[in-house]
Amino acid sequence: MLSEVLIVASPGRGPRIECVGGLAARRTEADTVHLVSAAATPLGGDTISVRVIVEPGARLRLRSAAATVALPGAANLESRATWHLEVAGELDLDPQPTIIAGSSRHVTSIRLALHGKSTARLRERVQIGRSFEREGFWSGTLHADVDGAPLLRHRVELGTAAVADDELGAPRACVSELRYPETRYDAKGTLLELAAGGGLATWQGDRLS
Repeated sequence: MLSEVLIVASPGRGPRIECVGGLAARRTEADTVHLVSAAATPLGGDTISVRVIVEPGARLRLRSAAATVALPGAANLESRATWHLEVAGELDLDPQPTIIAGSSRHVTSIRLALHGKSTARLRERVQIGRSFEREGFWSGTLHADVDGAPLLRHRVELGTAAVADDELGAPRACVSELRYPETRYDAKGTLLELAAGGGLATWQGDRLS
């Protein structure tokens, strides 16, 4: 199943929302939108595409109503989610965690384009497995640019066959938080100040707290 969501935040009016497939979006406050599952997704073979546009002078807080649970399909283990974020105003993206259940494989790609005096906060939380499950796999990439110039290229893998999955260390959970242009803030893990502005905080461990 292909699920597509478009959210456009404009100054002085409520966000415009268009949805197709198993993922819906609902405006819950003047500048807040929650993503809501309208069907069981992502299953193996599913693709989720979310596009967010925040115009100059606009503010958007994007959340999810519940955790995203990636499940294996009958004939395909892998699902995908792509996020295209075009920000000229203020974006705060902090969904509930993504849980990689059973033997599923889930691949996430986020592309963030910042323009002008924009600000952004993006937090991503991932857990491999429900209780007593450890065999899933997740790969996440984040590409961020400011006015067309590179800000960050970041990739993390977790789970079975991940680069960091070995006898000495096998993390099954991670938290990543990018902020721009803020360089110092309280966040879980290690905070790295970026050369072009902003900061990236990362943490890995066995379970999300």
